[in-house]
Amino acid sequence: MKDKNKPLLVVLSGAGISAESGLATFRDSGGLWEGYKIEEVATPEAWNTDPARVLEFYNQRRISSQNALPNLAHQILAELEQDFNVEIITQNVDDLHERAGSSSVLHLHGEINKSRSTLNPNLVYNINRPHLIIGDMCELGSQLRPHIVWFGESVPLIENAASIVAKAAIFLVIGTSLQVYPAAGLLNNFNSKNPMYLIDPKPMVKFNNNRLEVIEKSAVEGVKELKLRLLKHL
Repeated sequence: MKDKNKPLLVVLSGAGISAESGLATFRDSGGLWEGYKIEEVATPEAWNTDPARVLEFYNQRRISSQNALPNLAHQILAELEQDFNVEIITQNVDDLHERAGSSSVLHLHGEINKSRSTLNPNLVYNINRPHLIIGDMCELGSQLRPHIVWFGESVPLIENAASIVAKAAIFLVIGTSLQVYPAAGLLNNFNSKNPMYLIDPKPMVKFNNNRLEVIEKSAVEGVKELKLRLLKHL
């Protein structure tokens, strides 16, 4: 239940926040993602060509995700629910925000711990073991695939995310290069006159936006600083 007396803080998070929990990112690994090229494992064409390889790639990522622990940035965002209504919109497929205690998380690009039917995308299932394999079927008898939005696929929840950002009193972007669309376009939906905040130690994009305040720090250090600033101005 949201508290109408609390301002709405909307957070858009990306791979940078999970990287501080030890999860590999594509941007920082020389164009490879845990030894794989994107086009080999994260596109519809890859699935059609070699579904077993795609499944194994995500099995590896699932194990890595489950072994990772939320870091202090995740924990602080969860703690901010004491003073703000916090909505997390994440580009990450791990569940570190949830495990840190955040109560409202929208996964733009899917969830590593879920699978879905290849016949009906509305049939989504929890994966209760590390591996999803060829022969794992949905109730319609079709092969299950990772519940992930691959490159070249539409982002079904982007309109939900845009609606959330439009209601925000405070908008924080953390751990994302803002080079992946449509997620990067969410900045245009922020209607408040308050500043937006970007936490990134090495911003890759120059912004012509007077309301965007850049904090050039890691996710953990940046969130620690921003927490103090936000609570000071409550």
